[in-house]
Amino acid sequence: MKSINPAFLLFQIPGGGRLKISDQALDKMLSFRQLNLEDCEAGGVMLGRLLIDSNDVVIDEVTVPMCQDKRSRFAFYRHKRGHQAVINQRWHSSNGTCIYLGEWHTHPEPVPTPSTTDRNDWRRKLRADRFEKSLFFVIVGTHETKMWVGEKQCQLVQHMENITPDT
Repeated sequence: MKSINPAFLLFQIPGGGRLKISDQALDKMLSFRQLNLEDCEAGGVMLGRLLIDSNDVVIDEVTVPMCQDKRSRFAFYRHKRGHQAVINQRWHSSNGTCIYLGEWHTHPEPVPTPSTTDRNDWRRKLRADRFEKSLFFVIVGTHETKMWVGEKQCQLVQHMENITPDT
C-alpha cells in the first residue's frame, strides 16, 4: 500500500531516467494543497540538478507564492521577478549546478489534470524559457501529485508515471 504522504516522489522520465522530488521540496508543495474551499491556488518554480553520467534528475527546492504573485481559487499567476531572483541566486551560489527545472502549482481536485490554460502555458514556456533539454511540470491535487515533462526540441508534453516505492 502506498503512503498518502511519502517522504519523496519518484517519477519515470519517458525515454529513460528518473526524477526524484526531495522530501523538502515535496513538503513545501504539499503544504499548499487546497484542502479548504477558501484556499487559493499556489505555485512556484522547481530547482535542482541533473545527475552526472545518468539521465536522472533531482528537484531539491521549490519557490513558494510571493507577494507579487496573483492567486485565486482556480488560478495562479507567477510574477517573474521574485522567483527569477531565487533562480539566479541558487545558480550563482552553486557554481551552476543548481538549475531551473520547471514549474509547480496546485489544483483544488483530488487527482489533478492540466487545464487548457496549463497546457498552453507549458507550451509557451517550452518556446520561451531558457533551459537545457526538458522542463518538468507538477500539479499538486488534494490527494495526488502528478507530473509532466516537456521537451524543448519537439515541444511535446508527456505525463510521467509515479514509481515511488511502497512505504
